[in-house]
Formats: sequence, structure tokens, C-alpha cells
Amino acid sequence: MKKRLSLLTIIVMFCSCSDFLSETNRNTITGDVLYSTPEGYESLINACYAYSRVWFAKADGYAFTEMGTDCYTGAGADCGRAPQMAFYSQDLQGDLELMEYMWNALYNGLNACNTAIGRASGSGLSEELIRKREGEAHFLRALYLHLIVETWGDVVLYTHEITGPVTTAQRSSVEDFYTQIFDDLDIAAEKLAGTPDKDNGRVTALAVKAFRARMCLYRGRYAEAATLAKEVIGIPGLGMYDTFAETFDMANSDGQTNREAIWWVNYTSDTALNQHFDEGMTSPLRNDGGSHAPLISAMSYWMVPDCGVWVAPETHAPWVQCMPTVAFLQMFDETIDQRYDATFRTAWYVNDESMLGNNEYGLVLGDTAFVTLKYPVTEAYRASKPYIIFDLNDVYDAEGKTIGTRDYFVSTYKFEDYTKATGWEYESKRDAFVLRIGEMYLIVAEAELMNNNPDEAVRYMNVLREQRALPGKEASMRITQSELNMDFILDERARELAGEQHRFFDLKRTGKFLERIKGLNPNAGEYIQEHHQLRPIPQTQLDAVTNKNEFRQNPGYM
Repeated sequence: MKKRLSLLTIIVMFCSCSDFLSETNRNTITGDVLYSTPEGYESLINACYAYSRVWFAKADGYAFTEMGTDCYTGAGADCGRAPQMAFYSQDLQGDLELMEYMWNALYNGLNACNTAIGRASGSGLSEELIRKREGEAHFLRALYLHLIVETWGDVVLYTHEITGPVTTAQRSSVEDFYTQIFDDLDIAAEKLAGTPDKDNGRVTALAVKAFRARMCLYRGRYAEAATLAKEVIGIPGLGMYDTFAETFDMANSDGQTNREAIWWVNYTSDTALNQHFDEGMTSPLRNDGGSHAPLISAMSYWMVPDCGVWVAPETHAPWVQCMPTVAFLQMFDETIDQRYDATFRTAWYVNDESMLGNNEYGLVLGDTAFVTLKYPVTEAYRASKPYIIFDLNDVYDAEGKTIGTRDYFVSTYKFEDYTKATGWEYESKRDAFVLRIGEMYLIVAEAELMNNNPDEAVRYMNVLREQRALPGKEASMRITQSELNMDFILDERARELAGEQHRFFDLKRTGKFLERIKGLNPNAGEYIQEHHQLRPIPQTQLDAVTNKNEFRQNPGYM
């Protein structure tokens, strides 16, 4: 088969993005014809949004952002999507199918944005709507460029529509990428001025401001980051719920009505309304259109012998991909911080009496079947309980490495979806919150600390921590200036943003990548090296280019 540069030979897919994006098949119509009609151009804008669903709240995106960090290691016998990325094994190379899939998807999203920007004036839309759609496309281009450069480094940067094969590739510096990102955000802010704070998942001026605050943090522009994040915090109607659990309860899973959501990727439980991405690959669950957030870290609960727990809406179908490190569990003080119980599931209850087997404990429907604990217990304590216990020493060895088959562990149920008709539905309608108010407090705290304003940093950190305190524990959650440093900030970001796909990039940008993973994730720490801060370029891309002496694999990979 003739090889090609798939990032440059693009077929833009017109796909839905929840209720405001309608699917339109135009494969037999040329772009010049299609994009000159309002309907066709709107389909192009929808495609710009659609590729965000490859990364956010998808198992593939979690492999790139959560697995193999200081918080999550691989789980189950085969560690889900990408054991290579959980353990940094020798076969983490450019021939990994997942690497090509994600490269293609992000570059296709980039090309859709470039096409939308270049063809806006001839779309036949009103001037007002053209302005708005251009702003959305510029924001989304900035987003895809950010994901590309942070994942692969100084790879190919292009800002024009690609309509045919290109056989050479040139690298652009990381600085060039971020110059373009900030230029796009400037344009997006200007064109989206006056938009509602929330617009059913579409990009708004508020989303641009929040994302720019994050980008300023990445580039060390601390004063600007703090200013922008404070402005977002001050927006009427945004704020934190009384409890952390409410933030992620399915009753508040729609970003449009969620008090803490700033911008989100829309999902629906109707598979027919979700896009199916192929990108030349096939893989289990990849083409399921809904959110996979509920599946990120569920243990093999149905394998516990005679436990009486089976797949149901309240447990949902598990996909055993990653599990928390001991260090991550110990970052929480559950006696004062409500986020532990809102993030993890530690108790499982009998929901199917036919699964009880010999039922030595005499359990009935609704009884505790088993628990998973982050600390060790004595044999006497274990014997005193009428249920099975998996304690720290059952799951991890003395060094914190996982033992056995990695099937039983404290599960992340922060994103659970109990609303599905059956537990076997993998698709969830839960929206993926890409920008959220809790992050803005963390941005202010970090930016002010780095900008030598520790008093202000502590003040914002304590606002967040008091809100996340258990009732009556607000004073215990407050910290002092002497306690605030980068490690504390990273711990707090883990407690607040666990599973929200920040972690890999957070460790990189703070210079704590090797230190934290080596020290806190012994499964990965044994093999991780400096070059793992970038991912390998897909081998198919390297094979396709004719200027192989110029465009080479990222250092450290074969």
C-alpha cells in the first residue's frame, strides 16, 4: 500500500457534537462547493469541534494524560489501552497504534480549523455569524496546537488548509507554536466579545479568557495568568457547589447548567448523534461515541468470588485500565477533605443475590459486599467484619508497586453515570469539563506564588480548600504560607482535578516530571527517562516523508 503523510492528506469528517451539531455527509461534494453554503460551512465548524472528542473523556486521551503519572499506574492484566504508556516500557515507540491514531486525529482537527478560518468569508453566513464562527475556529486551533506541541514537541506547525498530499515535513519550535496559540486566542477574544458566558458547548469569550489563563501559566506569564483567572472567578453565575460530589453528579453533568463548568465537550447517550472516528484504525470502544469518563479506573468488582456484586447502572461496565498509586491515595486526608469520598469508591454493595455463592457472611441485598482501603488493617479487624477487605497490603508491596493481577483497588468513581438503562452501556452522556472554576483558583495560587506574592497565593488556595472541606473542618483545611510550594500545588491539583486530563502536562511544565514519577510511581519510575516527556512520532509519518534526514524521530526513541 502506498504510504502517505496522513496529517497532510486530510478527509474532514462532518460529525455531530451534541444537540447543536447536526451530522451532514458531504463526501461526494468538493470543498469549494460545500463550504460556500451556510449549511456546508456550519458542518465544517462542527468538524472543528468534533475532534476534541477523540482526546477529552476518551480512553485514548486518558492514556496520554493520566496513565504513567504520579497519580495513576496500569490496572488489570493488560492495563487497558496502553500498558506501554503506564510503565514506559521499551515498546513505547512510534509503531504503537495509539500514537498514530491520536496524531491523525489532532492534525485532522487542526486542518479542519485551518479550513474554517480560510473559508469563512465565502461561507454565505451573515457577517455577525461569520465573526462568531471564526472566533470559535481560532480558539479550537489554539487548543489542538497546544495538545500537539505538549505531546510531541517541536513538530509540524501549519496554519493553512491542506487539500492534497505533502511529502515533506518541517519542524517548528515550541516557541513558534505558542506564539501562534496566543495569536489565535487574541483573535478569538476579539471576535467572540459579547458572547454569552455559556453557549451550549460552543466556545465563548469566557472560555477564551480561561484557556488563555492556563496557557499563560504554561509559558511563565504569571501576572497575566493570575489576572485572567481572577476575572473568570468574578463572573456572576459561576461558582463552586456546596459539595464536591455535586460538581460531578449526573444531575449536574450538562455543562450548560453546571455551576462550575466554563467550557466543555458535549456528549450524549444517543450513539447515533455521536461521531465515529476511524482514522484508519479499529479498536474496541474507540468508535463508541459517548464519554468514557466513567470507565477510567474501575476495578474488576465482578471477579470478587461470591461477592454478590454484578454489572448494573450503579456499578456500570468497568474497563480496568488504570488504578491510583499509593502516593495519590495518600495525598488526601479524608478526615477533613470531602474530595476523597467524592473521587473514589471504596465500598461495594450486594446488588445480585444470585452471585453470592456460598455466602459465608450471610449477606443479603444491600449489604456491604467488600471494601477497598488505602491503609493496612490487622487480621483481628479483618475477622471482625462480615465482608471481604482488600487493604493496602493486598494491593501494593512495601515499595508501593502493584502486586498480583492488579484487579482489586480503590476505584475512581468521580465520573460515574448511574443513569444508563443497563450497566453494560459504555457510552455516557456526561459532558467533559475542559475548563472549570476550581482550576482557576489553582491557577491564581500557582501564578501568585511564582510571581512572589505568597500571601495572595495562600488566600486563593484557602478559598478553594475551605469550600472542599468536610462540614466543620474548614479551619483544618486552611494552609499557611510556609506550607505552600510547588509540590503542595501539584498535590492540590491532583485532589481537585484528578482524571480531568491535566496530570502529564502539569508534571512537565512544573519541571517535576521525573522527580514525581520516580518518587511516587514505583511501577513506572523504574523505567522512565527524560525523553519520555515527549511522545514518539508515529513511524508511519517518518516513513512517509521524503526529507528523512531533516524530519527525524524524537530523541530517545528508535
